[in-house]
Amino acid sequence: MLIGIALVIVIGLGAAFIIFNPQQPPTDNGDNGGTDDSGGTTEPTPATVSGVVTDDAGNPVEGATVELDGDTVTTGSDGRYTFTVDAGSYTVTVTKPGYDSETSTVSASSGETYTVDVSLAEIVVPTGDVELTIITRHGFDILYKARERFLQSDIAEEYNIESIAFLNVNSALWSDTIERKGTIDIAWGGGPVVFDIIFNEDKLSPLTSDAVTAILDALPDDISGAPTKRYRDDDVYWVGSAISSFGFTINIEFLASVGLPEPTTWKDLANETYAVGLPSITVIGTADATLSTSNTRMFEIILQTYGWEEGWKILTQMGANARIYDRSESVRDAAIQGLVGAGTTIDFYGYTAQLENPEICKYVLPQDGTAVNADPIALMSTSPNPEAAQAFIAWILSPDGQKIWLDKTINRMPVNPEVFNTPEGMERGDLQESYETTLNAITIEFSDELALSYETSMMFFFKATLVKAEERLDNLWVELTIAEYDGDITHQEFLELVDDMGNPLEFSFIDPETGEPQLWTEEYAQSINDRVLTDAEFKEQMTTAWLEAANERYDQVMGDLQALTG
Repeated sequence: MLIGIALVIVIGLGAAFIIFNPQQPPTDNGDNGGTDDSGGTTEPTPATVSGVVTDDAGNPVEGATVELDGDTVTTGSDGRYTFTVDAGSYTVTVTKPGYDSETSTVSASSGETYTVDVSLAEIVVPTGDVELTIITRHGFDILYKARERFLQSDIAEEYNIESIAFLNVNSALWSDTIERKGTIDIAWGGGPVVFDIIFNEDKLSPLTSDAVTAILDALPDDISGAPTKRYRDDDVYWVGSAISSFGFTINIEFLASVGLPEPTTWKDLANETYAVGLPSITVIGTADATLSTSNTRMFEIILQTYGWEEGWKILTQMGANARIYDRSESVRDAAIQGLVGAGTTIDFYGYTAQLENPEICKYVLPQDGTAVNADPIALMSTSPNPEAAQAFIAWILSPDGQKIWLDKTINRMPVNPEVFNTPEGMERGDLQESYETTLNAITIEFSDELALSYETSMMFFFKATLVKAEERLDNLWVELTIAEYDGDITHQEFLELVDDMGNPLEFSFIDPETGEPQLWTEEYAQSINDRVLTDAEFKEQMTTAWLEAANERYDQVMGDLQALTG
């Protein structure tokens, strides 16, 4: 173990530092069960997820439907609900007619109780003709500001739009929600991949109204190499309403306090430099790929920058360095609060942190390349109000609608730069500077088509091997880095063991259908992607197979390390 004063030379980062690092042994939270006094295996204790659903005034909401990953309950007069679950990460969605839906996530450990209280915003529907329904991944800070401003606009009055209801749904549930609901007007926010999924399922209609096409013609087809419009037969089916880049937010004070350098590349986040304080000090923060669309895009950027083999090695080492959160917002908050020194974030989270804490936080665009996304808005094929829906889309794309991104609590990059010529835009010179920095960022030739071809299987492989197998991976990484530091193994031996830990082309698991050994190649990930997306039972079988293989792999590398160190 590393005890006392440790001198670490930072390879590839050009710095040296000294850190006082009293080590603490890793703890066992019991998620995987244990053994009793007789040596027998004990069953994991279930966790409890419960809470109270209230309205804006704090009154309990009776009759709300609470869904937790497929299981549903209905709240009683006290607004309460309860689920008993196995350890794992879950999505809790609360709905009731007349209210906006609300979604939260929770990572449950065995035997623990988790309180997830939910406040539902009542939809006030004035007398009028049209209510628009929008499925979205945007936060309610954005949604409520957009609704308030739009309903005060002349366009809302012209099209008799009197109210807007939001369905904030996990992107993995969009297809089912759209089919089940049947009357959704607009999809807005969530990144191009989920929009391409529903586009390929023919759930989008072309944007053809005069109001929309007039603005579409004024917007570029791409920004920094990223398409801002998705075409089919010369028709536009989705258009970006904002643009985003991807990088990490660093806490300058945290890194300085422990004598660590500031990372500048994705690959830096995987460097053993940042393992020096584990397990007591975690420097890197990232998010579960199955619960964060923005972090999923970052992992895809790494895979496309470095290739499948090297990319997964980086992801594995980064996961070993990191505390893995269940929400992208939690990664941002951890960086702001100094719980981690660097957290993977989408740009507007980083710019908000930087704006609110300029002496402490800084957003970094990785020097080994990022990608710029257009975050889409689209007309649904299920819309009962297509003209009114397109009027809303046209307003969002207009300079007036783009002003919502300028709010100092939002700080997003507009797709229409004309907003910077408005009085409000002229007051946000800082955001315009960030916008121009984004346009000049080092970008890779990112392929949405390639990302879409393996995205779902990649997400759940990440979940199984880096999140569910986190304890074994973390223990192995700590022992590897200590052994190299103490001189018990050479640097070359360290690199060979690290390769064994993360090389996807040497990751062997049993295919649950064929019963044959299989390697985690890009081609295999592509071959099962659609099945993992649509077949819940198959997805669970694959996740189990990957988890078992990951645990065996980490145990094997640990054994190889122990053989070298005696």
